[in-house]
Amino acid sequence: MANPLDDLLVGLSVLREQVRQSVGGEVDWLERLDPRRQPSDSRSLGDLRAELDSLVGLESVKEQVRALVAFLQVQGRRLEHGLPEVATSQHLVFVGNPGTGKTTIARLLAHMYRSMGLLRRGHLVEVDRAGLVGEYVGMTAIKTERAIRKALDGVLFIDEAYALARPGQRGVDFGQEAIETLLKRMEDHRHRLVVIVAGYPHLMNEFLDSNPGLRSRFARELTFPDYSTEELVAITELFASQNEYRVTGPGAEELRRTFARAERGEGFGNARYARTIFEQALNAQALRLAGVTETVLGHLEVDELTSLNEADFAAAARTLGESSGAPLPRRRLWWRAS
Repeated sequence: MANPLDDLLVGLSVLREQVRQSVGGEVDWLERLDPRRQPSDSRSLGDLRAELDSLVGLESVKEQVRALVAFLQVQGRRLEHGLPEVATSQHLVFVGNPGTGKTTIARLLAHMYRSMGLLRRGHLVEVDRAGLVGEYVGMTAIKTERAIRKALDGVLFIDEAYALARPGQRGVDFGQEAIETLLKRMEDHRHRLVVIVAGYPHLMNEFLDSNPGLRSRFARELTFPDYSTEELVAITELFASQNEYRVTGPGAEELRRTFARAERGEGFGNARYARTIFEQALNAQALRLAGVTETVLGHLEVDELTSLNEADFAAAARTLGESSGAPLPRRRLWWRAS
């Protein structure tokens, strides 16, 4: 049976494109009719600062975010007193390995810009190369423009942005077309759009050097360090708490041993790896508890149902291919950022 909402969404999409083509410009009032449009965040700057402070680790990043926010606040006050504003780009570069909190900080910054009145909505639109680059001539400009329109009055977050520039690429590659379109729209919509590009450190340097006007568009670069063993334990315990589980003392010690053996580098997932360990520990706990008789299972207390112990985390590490005492294999683990 057809879903009436799907038909409505298709109709609105067609109508938006037809009106855009007719008037040759933006049609914000039609965008606001989209039922999928998420309401803007209404939290105060103080609430957002508190959330920033509550994040595990990232002390150097937090300090840079505080400095950026303070600078923007001072510039705002200068304008109120008729003083000249220091012209500076709000576009940012995030460099770091996977799972180091880049998307989380980008989303918080978007909300902070909204709370300070710099962006009307303060939403985050996350894309990668596939969301910007087309397979055929003429498609890249359309896809890039579409992503930019969705991000207007908010932040466009481009993950693994270095994939847009491929030095030595053979054959036709439309990544440069996407970059050129971005550069133009970053200037055209400089009061309505903030662009954040993210990726591995050395690859991001190559990306910024791939176009003469690219590096100058980004005012600041934030470096996201890998999490320490203790920070990864704290992150795992946070995942557990959010889902009404508890890591036992021996369980935390097993976590420390697992994270301490992990081989760090570009292939290490950081918080993504901690998330995967937690999820695998849930499976191990379920198997452990299901191994008791039905009579005992029916009388398990809340503490037993919510506790994750050393056996659960040891089993989780084995499931991920870790042999006792050996470094973890370098791999990229899938995990959807919160």
